Amino acid sequence: MSKGHMNSICDQFAHILSGKSTLEHGGCSVRFKRPFEITIQGKKSTAVLGVDATFESLDPYGNALNIAEIAILEEEIPAFTQAAAQQGLIISALHNHWLFTHPVIMYIHLQSVESPIQFAHKLAYCFSMLKQYPVSS
Repeated sequence: MSKGHMNSICDQFAHILSGKSTLEHGGCSVRFKRPFEITIQGKKSTAVLGVDATFESLDPYGNALNIAEIAILEEEIPAFTQAAAQQGLIISALHNHWLFTHPVIMYIHLQSVESPIQFAHKLAYCFSMLKQYPVSS
């Protein structure tokens, strides 16, 4: 696959998600932050509010390994997981990274093997279930 073709798909992927792409090591990533305040043990933190959507291993048929990790508020979990399941995405993990956060924040991992463009549309739909859409970091 040509680098130009990969750049084009990566740009489309980022555009659908309303973010900026980074192309490196044969993969494409779009990183975001969740736009809310959080404290850990009573101290403000901005480092733990990440959202990362990536695709790699793009094959000649246009399918890739698509993965995402999203910082998610506890109360957003039901609607978000329902949206992900309706879209046919695999929810591979739901867990915390940090203790004593306020509000309670979890991390959800999604994955699929399909066109990165299809994955981006599905992920954008899931993002619409969040209280606030992630912002480009």
